[in-house]
Amino acid sequence: MSSHRHSKKRRYVAWAAAGAAVVAGAGIAAQTSMAATTWPAQRTFTGRAFDACAAPSLSAMKAWHTGFYGAAAVYVGGTNRGCAQPNLTASWVKSVSALGWKLVPLYVGAQPSCQTGSSPEKMTASTAASLGAKDGADAAAKAAALGMKAGSPVYLDMESYDVTNKACNDAVLTYVRAFDKTLHAKTYRTGYYGFTSSSAKAIATASDRTDLPGNLWYALWDKNNTTTADWPWGSTQFTNHSRAHQYMVNSKETRGAYTITVDRDAWDAPVAITG
Repeated sequence: MSSHRHSKKRRYVAWAAAGAAVVAGAGIAAQTSMAATTWPAQRTFTGRAFDACAAPSLSAMKAWHTGFYGAAAVYVGGTNRGCAQPNLTASWVKSVSALGWKLVPLYVGAQPSCQTGSSPEKMTASTAASLGAKDGADAAAKAAALGMKAGSPVYLDMESYDVTNKACNDAVLTYVRAFDKTLHAKTYRTGYYGFTSSSAKAIATASDRTDLPGNLWYALWDKNNTTTADWPWGSTQFTNHSRAHQYMVNSKETRGAYTITVDRDAWDAPVAITG
């Protein structure tokens, strides 16, 4: 994501190196630990979304509600979250939801030990499981405190790393499984943001699907507003409203008196249940 996130510059250096609807139950099949739970109906948004490092003010969200974007991603927590969030409160969530915005909760948890640069929280083989469980519990608590109810997704932000490093990749998968299992236990759906060349690829191509995310938000900056035409993996993967695509970054846009630098996303996946 542009500037979580680490710093915007660091993220791009690392990368170079390496209409709405509500539907019940979409995307659950891939989430194996959800089977025994009665889940609230999934809220799905299909359309264009944006993500920005800091949640915009309520006034900006009003000005930006023109119909071009219908959803906004917000960073609900995580030690590696890069921007302060003075606007992101339960009151803000309630107000922007009342305007008609759909919200996408993002959590910037532990990052891989083999990732370029430094992060306040990094996982190792010995800490991946415990960190994943801790961060999953924190993600659910942070979402709930903002008024994002049970049945909402939380998308785990995993930045680019060397997936050919088997020990590092195995630790990431261990962390993600622990994070997701904890979210499921608290009746939150699981999502994952990553790069098609690395972090998303690790999830999409893993042979063991146990406790892996049911919704995949892939970064592929090809400027194509689609979740299908450039989907890089099997056509049967992450179907039934379980895909999102970050297709453009660092787009400086003005609506009304408010200019915000955003990343653009094609969305066909769960969003937060609010109100």
